[in-house]
Amino acid sequence: MTRQSTESKLGTRHRQILDLAKQQGFLSTEALARHFDVTTQTIRRDINYLCDEGLLRRFHGGAGPVSSVENVDYSARQILNHEAKIRIARAVVEEIPDNASLFINIGTTTEEVAKALAGHRNLRIITNNLNVASQLCSNENFEVIVAGGVVRNDRGVIGESTIDFIRQFKVDFGIIGISGIDADGTLLDFDYREVRVAQAIIENSRQIFLVTDRTKFSITPMVKLGTLADVDVLFTDAPPPADIQAVLAETQTRLVIAKDMPRVD
Repeated sequence: MTRQSTESKLGTRHRQILDLAKQQGFLSTEALARHFDVTTQTIRRDINYLCDEGLLRRFHGGAGPVSSVENVDYSARQILNHEAKIRIARAVVEEIPDNASLFINIGTTTEEVAKALAGHRNLRIITNNLNVASQLCSNENFEVIVAGGVVRNDRGVIGESTIDFIRQFKVDFGIIGISGIDADGTLLDFDYREVRVAQAIIENSRQIFLVTDRTKFSITPMVKLGTLADVDVLFTDAPPPADIQAVLAETQTRLVIAKDMPRVD
């Protein structure tokens, strides 16, 4: 039976659970029970059924969307969970002082961080992301340095020359994105060439700020970048799954959950 035919046979609550998973990423059993005003035993049966049908992925304490092994197209990533990425960016820039030096790598969330830095002064920014360079280069308060290398279709720059260039610097903050975080705290991505640049950024930054929205807690690409032990602060938009929270406590990685943006009437 195909996934489409399986979904056509689902009940209303099952469909609503899948919709919530698409919107929020990880779903805790307790939160779902409160949302639907049913017992946790009922929700566990729902989760077990959806996982057995291959429609959800089981996690400790809940479930999330089925993991993706293929990266999403750049244009789709730009709009995916966009408001959350803006909130994350605002939380990051509150912790970046004027007169700082930064690495900013490839990613739609790091691009939002670049936009949110507009009010800062005297920043020196090194990036392998041409979108970031384009956003920042007209600001007279910034010195923007672009790493050379092979340019991907999302305007990210990668390759051996990129890595060599990054290694010439030592900066205050390395701001990096990620495609997925496994339950054991492993940081994962799709492109090994991009990963090697990010590893060079980690090696040459005094502090590492990892920026990622909640959807990345349910995606498990194949290429290992590092672990949460390499990160000083994790910025996200919702509490991570319990397994990842335990790793954060063990590694003493600080967690910052971005606040909701005020509504404008």
